[in-house]
Formats: sequence, structure tokens, C-alpha cells
Amino acid sequence: MTDPYAHSALREWRTHMSRAETLIVLSAVAAVLGLAGPFGTAERLNLVERLAYWGGMCGLGYAWGSLASALVQLRFAGRGQLARVLISTLCTTLGITALVLGLNALVFHWLPDRAALAQLVPVLFAICLIVTGSVTYLSQKHTLTPAVQPAAPQDTPISQLPQIPLLDRLPLDKRAPLVALCVEDHYVRVKTLKGEEMLLMRLSDAIREVGETSGAQVHRSYWAAFDQVNAARKEGDRAILTMTTGEEIPVSRANLPKVRDAGLLPR
Repeated sequence: MTDPYAHSALREWRTHMSRAETLIVLSAVAAVLGLAGPFGTAERLNLVERLAYWGGMCGLGYAWGSLASALVQLRFAGRGQLARVLISTLCTTLGITALVLGLNALVFHWLPDRAALAQLVPVLFAICLIVTGSVTYLSQKHTLTPAVQPAAPQDTPISQLPQIPLLDRLPLDKRAPLVALCVEDHYVRVKTLKGEEMLLMRLSDAIREVGETSGAQVHRSYWAAFDQVNAARKEGDRAILTMTTGEEIPVSRANLPKVRDAGLLPR
């Protein structure tokens, strides 16, 4: 897998799905649904069959939804929260619809006609939207204002900027306080307060040239300047940094200590 976004999302998804808390919650939900037998499963399946049916539905559905959400959060990190919620909801709905149709065909030998499918898909979309939106809203509760020094203003003269070798690679009109670095294929997108520039180099080499800028690599594909962070919030095992430019940068679970040490998140 060569896509850095997919690779990172898959790694974080595997970590999340293997956590004891995740498995316990999924098992508990499947057990409750298996015992209750909603949507006619109590009449058509015995207890063992219901537990297996709802276990598969909950486990596979959550696995797909969490993976789709992780990938969307990383690939569309620069988009607004509403856009990412809608994209995540759409991707999750497509997978859940296929799962419901597949399981019902396997267990009940039943597939809906066009009219029934037209009623089913909007209901599944609404459920996925409510779940995704609720998780996003709860994660916003952890949004904090970072305890960092004020960033250098956008119109700071080049001569007054700290010595930053990386800026020497940029056109004069793009040289300004660094905001972030982002990997794109074999290039690094250098983002400053005056714009962006693509450089053919490795992220590790670019990071070595940030000079005295306070920051750190917070993700496999991202480096962020801590003095350009407006807010930080937790989202599950990860975190999201909102930069002064409005862009949102993901923080992987392994890099959370760096963000905490910088005073952007509570310990």
C-alpha cells in the first residue's frame, strides 16, 4: 500500500479495533441486540443465531465505519468539519447498506425491491449521520486554546524572521513564518502565512531545515508549527490541530505526547 493516507489510517484503525474497550463495547451492544431481537429477528432466529447475526452486523458495520472515518479525516484534513462529517457519513452509508443487504440475503434469503431499498437507504444515511455527527460533537468538547506564544504576524519582514534554511528554497513572495509541512507523493508542500510551495524533497530533510521554528512532526505525513496553532482537540485516539490559516492537521496516537508536551492538550 503506497498511499500514505491509507497506510496511516489502516494502522490507526487496527490499533483502535484491537483495543479492549472497543471489543467490550461492541460485544455488549451485540449482546443487547441479540437478546432483544429487534426488526423481527426474535421471531425468525433463535438466541444463538440472533447473537451471531447482530455480532456480525455490529462488528463489521463498526469496523467499516471507523476505517472510512479515519481515512476521510486524514485525506480531507484541510476541509471543514461539516464537509468531513458528510463525506464520512456517505462512505459509511454505502458500506453499511452493502452489509445489510448481504447479511439479510445470507441469513433470510431476502433482498429488498426498489421501493423498499429507496426507503432503507435514507434511514441508514440518517442513522450514520446522527452517529458520526454525535461523535464529532463530543470530540469538540475536548477543544482547547493552546498555551503557546503569539505567532509572528504575516507581514513580518524577512530580515526579522528567525534563521530558517527551508525558507531560502521558497520564492521571495512566499517567505513568511512557517505554518506546516505536508507530504504529497515525492514532494513536500511548504505552507507559510503567505502561501504554499511544493518542493521536491523528503519530509525528514525539510524538517531538518525548519531552523528555530517551534514545532514537531505530528503525523507520518505532517509537521506543524506549534506557534501557528489556534486550537487543539481530541478525536478518539488521535487529535486535530487547527492552524491560524484555518487548516486542520491530524495528530497520530504515537505523536500525542509531543502535542501534550507543547501544552496544546492536557496530560
